[in-house]
Amino acid sequence: MALAFVATLLAAPLGQAAPAGDDFLWGVATSGFQSEGSSPDSNWARYSASGRTEDPIGNSVDFRHRYTEDVDNAAWLGVDVFRFGIEWARVQPSPGTWDETEFAYYDDVVRRIRSHGMTPMITLDHWVYPGWVADRGGWADPRTVDDWLANAEKVVDRYKDAGAIWITFNEPTTYAQRELTFGGISLPDVHMMFDGMTRAHRTIYDRIHELDPAARVGSNLAFIPAVFGMLDTLFVDRVTDKLDFLGIDYYYGASLDNVSAIAAATDRFYDVVPQPDGIYHALMAYHRKLPRMPLYVVENGMPTDGGRDRPDGYTRSDHLRDHVYWIERAREDGADVIGYNYWSITDNYEWGSYRPRFGLYTVDARTDPTLTRRPTDAVATYRGLVAAGGVPTDYRPVKPPAFCSLVDPPRSCLGSGSGGS
Repeated sequence: MALAFVATLLAAPLGQAAPAGDDFLWGVATSGFQSEGSSPDSNWARYSASGRTEDPIGNSVDFRHRYTEDVDNAAWLGVDVFRFGIEWARVQPSPGTWDETEFAYYDDVVRRIRSHGMTPMITLDHWVYPGWVADRGGWADPRTVDDWLANAEKVVDRYKDAGAIWITFNEPTTYAQRELTFGGISLPDVHMMFDGMTRAHRTIYDRIHELDPAARVGSNLAFIPAVFGMLDTLFVDRVTDKLDFLGIDYYYGASLDNVSAIAAATDRFYDVVPQPDGIYHALMAYHRKLPRMPLYVVENGMPTDGGRDRPDGYTRSDHLRDHVYWIERAREDGADVIGYNYWSITDNYEWGSYRPRFGLYTVDARTDPTLTRRPTDAVATYRGLVAAGGVPTDYRPVKPPAFCSLVDPPRSCLGSGSGGS
């Protein structure tokens, strides 16, 4: 009966999505270590140099010296938000020592963003900490929480008047998984790391609101299909009362007719078949769980294999429009989705490899010494979406709803394509 019901839903016409509206925030995202180059000593600089990654970091796409171009390109898109990270390893190279030259660089990044009328979304921790913290044991050392807070408060105090949106920890569960994989922590230290991140988030949340009462503070989770809510006990459920919004990073779904998400387990994101309707189910799942919590899609994007076209012909423009359509459907069905960031403004270092290419502007960090930014098809598409406030009301997704989505089973299977919550 269930499969027959799903087949009926899939054959039914798709509903119309409502445009996002003027209060919706459109954005782009990047991160410090992945894009800056000129990497100071850190846990990830060491992981990259260990020989255990496909590519060393090298100079990445040199955001450190080319940020004006990337920020200007974002402004041309018409977006409201530019997300970036302030690297702890860069501004505090040794205990008690602050690098004013590097802070001046971040000062100018913030100025450049604001000069275009965009809001800076500042990430305090995108999986990277200084080498001297690594030497002490990283998140397995009880001192790390206080060290982290000292840096975070320094950063917040410096940019408290920038009108920033704040992200404390980027994808805490994936952060811990990467640390475990590369030896930053051992298995017995996992709960210590989550305890430390929880205490750090709760403390800096209060401090941000003391310094900047109007600020919005959140953390973004990595959405993993079929296990909705199971990982939330590690971090999200422990900080819900200290979130002004919950960030959701959605890259892939799973369904009875699409199990390609398994490729993500080995970082072959370019082999994952996109499932745009899954973002609807992910947003509705968190809307049901936290009905009064604003939701923000902090990261969403489609990787290609070395910049080559996908074999199925599905383009970055298709991916972008389809996901925006389903976000609008979620808003129409009651989810308080306040914003969307495309990951990422340029290609960058995807935690060990330059092979996955997510950028609106493609950059060949492996073979192009000029690191030229070249617009993909999605640049004009995104500019058009922002200007129009979303997809047209009669837009029909290129990819149809999955057959029995397993993003939030069993509800997402029974509700695939229905628009119901």
